[in-house]
Amino acid sequence: MPASRKPRRRVVRVLVVVGIAAAVVAAAVADGGNATATVHAAAPPTRPDQLEKVFTNLRNWIVGLLATLATLMFTIGGLRYLVAGGDPGEVQKAKVAFKAAALGYALAVLAPLFVNVLKHVVGG
Repeated sequence: MPASRKPRRRVVRVLVVVGIAAAVVAAAVADGGNATATVHAAAPPTRPDQLEKVFTNLRNWIVGLLATLATLMFTIGGLRYLVAGGDPGEVQKAKVAFKAAALGYALAVLAPLFVNVLKHVVGG
C-alpha cells in the first residue's frame, strides 16, 4: 500500500468519528432533554395552537439540521485544510467546504423567516 493512502484513511476515520459525534449532539439538542417527559392528560389544544406548534417544531428542526450540517462541513473543511500539506487541490476542496458551511449557517439564520413566510401562505 502506498504511504500516501495511510494519512487519507486516518482523515476518513476522524471524519466518521466527528460525524457520529455531531449526530449524537444534534439528536440531544433536538430532543431538548425531554427523553423522559411525561404525557399530560390535558385537553387537546385548539386548531390554531396545533398549527403554531407545527410551525415552531418545523422551524426548530430546520435550524438544528442546517446548523449541524454546516458545522460538519466546517469541520471537514478545517481537517482538509490541515491535512492538505500545501496540495492546491486539497486546499481548494477545503475552501469549497468552508463556503458550503457559510451557506448552511446563512440558511440556518434565515430559516425562521422562511417558516414565517410559509405560515402566512398557509394562513397560520
